[in-house]
Amino acid sequence: MTGTTHRIAEIIERIAEEPLSVAELAEDFDVHRSSMFRQLKSLEQVGYVHRREDARFVVGAKLIALARLSFDDVDLRRAGYRHVRRLHAKIGHTIQLVSLIGDSLIYVDKVESASGVGMYSRIGREAPAYCSGVGKVILAAVDPYRREAILDSVPWKQFTPNTFTNRAQLDEALELAAERGWAVDDRELDMLINCLAVPISRPSGIVGAVSVTAVSSVEDIEALMKYLPLLQDTARAIEVELG
Repeated sequence: MTGTTHRIAEIIERIAEEPLSVAELAEDFDVHRSSMFRQLKSLEQVGYVHRREDARFVVGAKLIALARLSFDDVDLRRAGYRHVRRLHAKIGHTIQLVSLIGDSLIYVDKVESASGVGMYSRIGREAPAYCSGVGKVILAAVDPYRREAILDSVPWKQFTPNTFTNRAQLDEALELAAERGWAVDDRELDMLINCLAVPISRPSGIVGAVSVTAVSSVEDIEALMKYLPLLQDTARAIEVELG
């Protein structure tokens, strides 16, 4: 990947996180405003970014449409679509589906609860492997070489006091997840949120995970455990769909 192509990809990823102005992006990437403006103008012309009335840039309609088309072709999303919604109807909490694509863990489907509490996860966003239930249950199931590849770029950012910040802590959790067949996120990504996740596999190996996520003050980890049989049934149903 050339330097220019890499920069454009980073700009789009940065804008996807939050709306930003030319000045803010120029400062982030340590370039002159005129240079950043030219790159944004080129992206705007092809519909990959859009300039709002407040002069901040967001992801453009064309890029969103392309992403939606791509997600429609993700096998796991197609196979899990109705099962995820059926589980949500039974439980009421947020249900999330994550696909292992290359060495990335991507949220490919999500049905939210009515709690109104904002969550880190969004369809198309990468799940943090080291501090999410879906991440840990997938890491526990992959072979050691692929696990290293997935963890190679982990920043070990501490989101909350419960976030794992070193490999020893994570390895202990992965050993437990492999033994149990499920994993949790006990307010590791957000102090208001916890999660229970189970793996989804094909004969060739792990392909993703499905999880139930709840506001911790409503249902703590112990309370979430009552949904484990339903979550496992959903994973098995998706596996049957995948073939």
